[in-house]
Amino acid sequence: MRVAIFLLGIFLFLSTSAAAQGPAGVGTPDGAGTGYSPASLQNGEPWQIGIGYQFNRDNLLGSPFNTNGVNISVARYFRTWFAVEAQLGGGFTHDTGGSTIPPNLVAKSLFVGAGPRLVYRNRTRYEPWAHMLVGLDHYRFTQSGGILGSNSSFGLVPGLGVDVNLTPSVAVRGEVDEVFSRFFGTNQRSFQAVGGLVFNF
Repeated sequence: MRVAIFLLGIFLFLSTSAAAQGPAGVGTPDGAGTGYSPASLQNGEPWQIGIGYQFNRDNLLGSPFNTNGVNISVARYFRTWFAVEAQLGGGFTHDTGGSTIPPNLVAKSLFVGAGPRLVYRNRTRYEPWAHMLVGLDHYRFTQSGGILGSNSSFGLVPGLGVDVNLTPSVAVRGEVDEVFSRFFGTNQRSFQAVGGLVFNF
């Protein structure tokens, strides 16, 4: 709850700042005057696809381990500042170290979720944003029996990111998230970082 309030506070602060400054074109429906607005918004085709590398510091069992993988997101903008996003992220590790019982397991993770994204558009190449995703978090370990087999949980992923527009159609993205889950009857809090490319069309 505190994370959600924090993200909402950031968005309200940025929105208030934009309204107070009132530069030409900011806040207009078509994004006119923002030289680096995505071409998708200007042309009335407000879709965005992001693909990149995903790093997770997973804390399922009290002693964290790392996974590496791929993250894919699709967003549909309904306003220049608001979109609905769907995200698919998968991770893999060959060795969980001594954090699992038995230790040194192979682990695979998958998150599928969706939720709102709020974007602050301005007159620069930089577009900070915040999102809140709700979905399914799944882990599969090489141990077929016992507690560490195949497990699924409700997942909540609040996070912040920034897109740096290289052209009106292509941007570089950096993203950091917290991943909240509930496996084995206890609550977990993990960390996720994503970096990659964004395509607007």
